[in-house]
Amino acid sequence: MNRITHKAAESSGLAKEEGFTLLELLIAMAVFLTISIASFSLFANQQLASQVVQGQVGLNLALRSAATQLEVDLANAGSYYYQGPNIPTWPVGVTIVNNWVNSGSSCYTASTNTYGASCFDQINIIAAANPATYPAINVTDYTGGTNPSTNCINTRTGAGSNPVSAGTAWGQAAPVSTYFPSGLTLAQTAATFFKGDQLLFVTAGGNQMTSVVLTSNASVVGSAIKFTFSPTLMQTASGVTYEGYNSVANDPLGITTCNGDSPCPPAAQPSSGQVINGLGEQYCAGDWIIKLAPITYQVNTTTNPSDPTLTRSVGNGTPVSVMDQVIGFKVGAAIWNTPQGTGTQGTDTDVSSCTSGTGICPYNYHASTYFITNANDQAYNFTLLRAVRVSLIGRTVPNYSGTYKFRNAFDNGPYQVQGTSVVVNPRDLSMDDN
Repeated sequence: MNRITHKAAESSGLAKEEGFTLLELLIAMAVFLTISIASFSLFANQQLASQVVQGQVGLNLALRSAATQLEVDLANAGSYYYQGPNIPTWPVGVTIVNNWVNSGSSCYTASTNTYGASCFDQINIIAAANPATYPAINVTDYTGGTNPSTNCINTRTGAGSNPVSAGTAWGQAAPVSTYFPSGLTLAQTAATFFKGDQLLFVTAGGNQMTSVVLTSNASVVGSAIKFTFSPTLMQTASGVTYEGYNSVANDPLGITTCNGDSPCPPAAQPSSGQVINGLGEQYCAGDWIIKLAPITYQVNTTTNPSDPTLTRSVGNGTPVSVMDQVIGFKVGAAIWNTPQGTGTQGTDTDVSSCTSGTGICPYNYHASTYFITNANDQAYNFTLLRAVRVSLIGRTVPNYSGTYKFRNAFDNGPYQVQGTSVVVNPRDLSMDDN
């Protein structure tokens, strides 16, 4: 009996020596929790850092991709335009619409980190529609005649119609060409022009042009193709008659609107050596009607104000996103001209006169800084444009997490900011330089 009790006691003592006390267990749990908290904190910080790096890498790639697309399109400005035998003596390729914010105001809302539409510019890269599908055609009047002295139309009054009807023009069937060895019939030609298309009327010699937007599909009436649109405008100011210009609504590409100002300021005098931006309203047989296929870049702030998106649209097509989280899109231009100041183009004296405001900068890479004292320096005048500079700024997706303490120096927003700038010389825009 004693032996059994002793062995049981020994067994009980052994079990007691192999266990943990409550204090030991609490200490172990405290150590484990401390290590776990430190580990999770380190993981969270590492995860946040990884997200920041991924955002910066993604932003960098987006900027590079958008800049490359812009460069390609700008380099091809004016494509398919030179379809006629002698047109034009001046180039068509790019128009710029600059938006300005008045001093003392802002288009940025700090409380929501959003930007308004007035923060961003717009650029229109103008090209003719592919002549293999949409050929350029010659002007005529309602009779379909081919006499350049008598078969004429007027884009303002509608002269050339019977009866005269403002906002009406007429065209011939597509002529024989490389793409159409037998030409096209009137019906086949009319079927290539649709409501919403923007057309360019240009004289055979290239000395004047205007642009309109069709308000209905083209149709065959009698022996000619009928085009309908809102009439172009004419105004006489200070003894000078301005004609062939248009409103922004009727010329969204800004070819004839002079950046929204109507009428356009006087063109440069021929003796200055500058290219003349000739607007006109009368066109006759032998002159041209060209369907345009522009590419437009602008920033959409309406669909999602917290995500300004740079879009690209072709013709009347649906805008396609090029890059999101855009917070800067500014476009400037360098123009071709002959100095009107005290210096000689390209010399130190020319640069100093440009800087002091007494002369003209031969090339200036921001449209807002052209001197307004000389009407020949027209930032909107595409006939003078020789180089385009695009500045693009983007941001990572805003991070409103309480653990994200970073604020950038650009607008103090909770995101990283990167930017890029490209300068492009559109290859079709220097054909008349002297």
